[in-house]
Amino acid sequence: MTSVLVPLAQGCEELEAVTITDLLTRAGIEVITAGLDNKPVVAARGLQIIPQTTIENVADELFDMIVLPGGLPGADNLRDNKALQGMLKKHAKNSHYLAAICAAPKALLQAGVLKNKTVSCYPGALDSLGLDDMKLTDNAVEVDGKIITSRGPGTAMDFALKLIEVLEGKLKKEEVEKGLVR
Repeated sequence: MTSVLVPLAQGCEELEAVTITDLLTRAGIEVITAGLDNKPVVAARGLQIIPQTTIENVADELFDMIVLPGGLPGADNLRDNKALQGMLKKHAKNSHYLAAICAAPKALLQAGVLKNKTVSCYPGALDSLGLDDMKLTDNAVEVDGKIITSRGPGTAMDFALKLIEVLEGKLKKEEVEKGLVR
């Protein structure tokens, strides 16, 4: 079974976190949510989310994909977490997928995996962080090799559907999308 890790940081964007985990689960993908600490996650607008585990408990595992929800200060918390940064680098080295939405590409940039990549993110999220080695677009979703990025809450469903397509194929993506009555 395909496995995806969704790290949940304090201050994450709830719409993104819930949409990603919900749609991937609908596709039959094993989704593991991991908090950066052992507390319930209080998302950007106050929704409380209880992760299944902590990042330390899964730090030595390899997943088919790691997906980072954005939001602030959630994206900064992902960027600054040493255990997660180690996992991102290890997954990139092993040619596993990494995905981030909204401001969360900050964490991918910190891990050094965006060099020579085409990336989408929340407007302004990466502007002051040295974009010389990457191409920034305003597309809803960008796929560049094993890196998948997206703009923000309004693109969360398109992003999650693209993740399904990449992991499970176009037919599975269409099956899930049909059930959403889009």
